[in-house]
Amino acid sequence: MRVYSRLLATATDAGATKGPFRPAPAALLPPIPLYRTILRTHRKKLPVEQRVLGDMYVKAEFRAHKDIDNPVQIIGFLSEWQMYAQAIEGDTWKGEKMDKAKIDKMSDQQIGQLYELMQAIKKQEMEEAEAEDAKNAAPLDDQKKSDQ
Repeated sequence: MRVYSRLLATATDAGATKGPFRPAPAALLPPIPLYRTILRTHRKKLPVEQRVLGDMYVKAEFRAHKDIDNPVQIIGFLSEWQMYAQAIEGDTWKGEKMDKAKIDKMSDQQIGQLYELMQAIKKQEMEEAEAEDAKNAAPLDDQKKSDQ
């Protein structure tokens, strides 16, 4: 991903016509510091299972987008990942639903990836529930044997 210094300029309050209380947009972090920030945030805020899955996904996405030359795509990519990092840091992501507008903008491939992610999460939850049931059933079996 090529980084253009003019794209990473400091934030201004351009377009802030809705009053003095509208915050200026945050300056975009360059790709490598943003990547490191995301991985560090995963390490601090996520459980091990979510961290492993999240780290793999982040690494794959940054690798896939490293050769992008279109400035609009670069800005979109970096701004979305920066908002993600801020959400993870603030724990605002838990129980949050995706905007319908974002889903409508996704390509078929992106929707397919989102579906695969959902399936992986459901599979992991089922495996964890089965393991928990097996762990809870073992003491009951031991208790029945000792009662006999």
